[in-house]
Amino acid sequence: MSGVQRDGAGGPADASAVDRAFEATPRLGFLPPGERQFAAVERALPIGHGQTCSQPAAVRTMLELLDVAPGQRVLDVGAGSGWTTALLAALVGPSGGVVGVELEPELTRQAAARVAATGRTWARVEQAVPGRLGWPAEAPYDRVLVSAEAPEVPADLLAQLAPGGLLVLPVAGRMLRVTTTVGGEPVVSEHGQYLFVPLR
Repeated sequence: MSGVQRDGAGGPADASAVDRAFEATPRLGFLPPGERQFAAVERALPIGHGQTCSQPAAVRTMLELLDVAPGQRVLDVGAGSGWTTALLAALVGPSGGVVGVELEPELTRQAAARVAATGRTWARVEQAVPGRLGWPAEAPYDRVLVSAEAPEVPADLLAQLAPGGLLVLPVAGRMLRVTTTVGGEPVVSEHGQYLFVPLR
């Protein structure tokens, strides 16, 4: 993406809110049976179809950067196991809404069931449409989280952000926080190096 501004600002959100979301949403319940013994280990774990459930520290960082508030509408791209969708649901609360999208049909079914089992009826996981990023039918979103690595900031996802919204995603090995502005260029800040599966 060309013409973006870059800054070093954009600190983490209220860490206590993310802590509470983690406590209310154990990773264990979102892993395949053979991986549950490693739920507390700081590493990405396989969930099938070449996809992974990201390491807790990376997920925590992304959620803090996303600065989610109760009542917001959030898009979760690459929902995978459903864990991030459920965590986001805990952060927005019943007055908000979360749509997770996942490309692999089997993972979508599993993630949808796991999110439903949390009782957070304001969140769901949908089958992503091949060749179409996000879930434009319900845009705009206050926040967009992407748990897969893109080669550049996707214009399609920026278009689904509300003015003043935030997008957090890994791009070319770097974690980016992208803030939209009214009538201006997105402002991008970098927050360390990470390795994720490719965004498709």
